[in-house]
Amino acid sequence: MNILNALGIFGLGCALVACQAKSESGKNTPQDNLMIEWEATLYSEMQNQLGEGAIYNHETKEFWHIDIEGKQFFTTDIKTKAQQSYDVGERIGTIVPNDLGQAVVALQNGLFTYDLESKTKKLIVNPLDTITNIRFNDGKCDPAGRLWVGSMGLEQKANRASLYSLDQGEVKKQLDSITISNGIVWSKDQKTMYYIDTPNEHVKAYDYEVSTGKISNGRVVVEIGGIGYPDGMAIDSEDMLWIALWNGNMVGRWDPDTGKLIGKINVPAHNITSCAFVGEELDSLVITSARVDMSDEELESYPLAGSLFVAVPGVKGVKSVFYKTPVAVQ
Repeated sequence: MNILNALGIFGLGCALVACQAKSESGKNTPQDNLMIEWEATLYSEMQNQLGEGAIYNHETKEFWHIDIEGKQFFTTDIKTKAQQSYDVGERIGTIVPNDLGQAVVALQNGLFTYDLESKTKKLIVNPLDTITNIRFNDGKCDPAGRLWVGSMGLEQKANRASLYSLDQGEVKKQLDSITISNGIVWSKDQKTMYYIDTPNEHVKAYDYEVSTGKISNGRVVVEIGGIGYPDGMAIDSEDMLWIALWNGNMVGRWDPDTGKLIGKINVPAHNITSCAFVGEELDSLVITSARVDMSDEELESYPLAGSLFVAVPGVKGVKSVFYKTPVAVQ
């Protein structure tokens, strides 16, 4: 994507550079925070052209991710690191598990259910069928089991894309005039949705109504500040945002209440794309990266670009929500 033109099983070593204080409630407070840094280590050496879509399937104990330009997705057993690949034949923007043990994939030609055993897909809906030179990009499920997934123009022209929600098989456009729809997460109290349109270099919060999926009152809560372009995003059990930075060599931890960067994971790759907490305790963060949009010199400097990395940042994530399949389909 050319923007604008500790689980012992991982055998990792994360370096703590500074300490971080917490309030009595356990939530990090801005007045007590010192910058904390970790060093990510290699989890799985890969050649993903555009690794993305990090998500942990807590039922199968697998880390799932995609390679958009490779037109495939992968499932990785977190205990054995055994990996299975699935070729979908077209660009894939995101993947989430559903409640039937299948996957829901956002492909260039629509949203599909994908059966991992038969390796076959079935179209759910395609809201992009009248739009040219556009594809789906990142997405995740909200607390009610709706899939929220956005799009982006293949030529990355401004304001051509949208954000959609898929609820019980019905699709609804939630936002338009988007350029590159990316990370999306929800707060623990289910009252706030955080969302990234990458070229804006910020994170917006929306008031969120879980019963209807309605969003309102959009406002900027985090300004990235020129250290990279915000891509995929995860949220931890303290409602802090973990944002992968394209062109940024890192995953940052931001406090959306203050807008401050309070921690970062240094990653030995240039284009960092997404991340997800994995494991029984959800205490390890697996990170995806990409090789596209890198010069020969950059690839030489970052030979592990396109691989998966991991860090144990000392906080826990939250379980991913699976897509809730319409009753009639079951």
